[in-house]
Amino acid sequence: MHELELPRVDLQTGLHWLDLIGIVAFALSGALLAVRKRFDLFGVLVLGCVTAVGGGAIRDTLTGQTPPLFLRDESYLWAALLGSVLAFAFGERLARFERTISVFDTVGLGLFAASGALGAINFGLGPLGVIFTGALSGVGGGIIRDLIANEVPEVMYRRDQLYATAAAAGAFTVLLVHPYVTPFQAQASGAAVVILARWLSRRGWVRLPVRRLPGG
Repeated sequence: MHELELPRVDLQTGLHWLDLIGIVAFALSGALLAVRKRFDLFGVLVLGCVTAVGGGAIRDTLTGQTPPLFLRDESYLWAALLGSVLAFAFGERLARFERTISVFDTVGLGLFAASGALGAINFGLGPLGVIFTGALSGVGGGIIRDLIANEVPEVMYRRDQLYATAAAAGAFTVLLVHPYVTPFQAQASGAAVVILARWLSRRGWVRLPVRRLPGG
């Protein structure tokens, strides 16, 4: 019995740590944007935390897990606060590195899209439901972040940098591989596909078409 239970504990621990990494990554993304927008400490903490837990809250709501996980397990809020404080304390240094915010955002996008897909699979949703839930879980925090910061959500217009499409690809990957691998490996695979898709789009190798109206 003990030999069968131990891998399950290790698996849950691994998934938990992946979620925490995603939380910190999104918190850094939101908080760094707040620092650039000249928010005060409270504003930085709020934007960082909302960005971090927004996608997970959407995921939990869509898969019937209420209240959201971040309210049932405060380690998620502590991780969000940690990422926000780090951004406030070292924002100037982090801002010197090109595309710092995008890197953190991409990591969070991949992890949350994959975890959202896993949650939808466990809830029994169909293929389209899994992809939709995964994509919305990934982009939800970023959309909330941009709206609060008075920015046009990146998901709406950055055809040269795949965002929602990358999240959907990650969720689709989880859907394909989950019958054959562990949930930890499925989430890691989905996140890796998101990161790869974002990298390819940044290199200009993958783009979405844009319809232009006459005179537009």
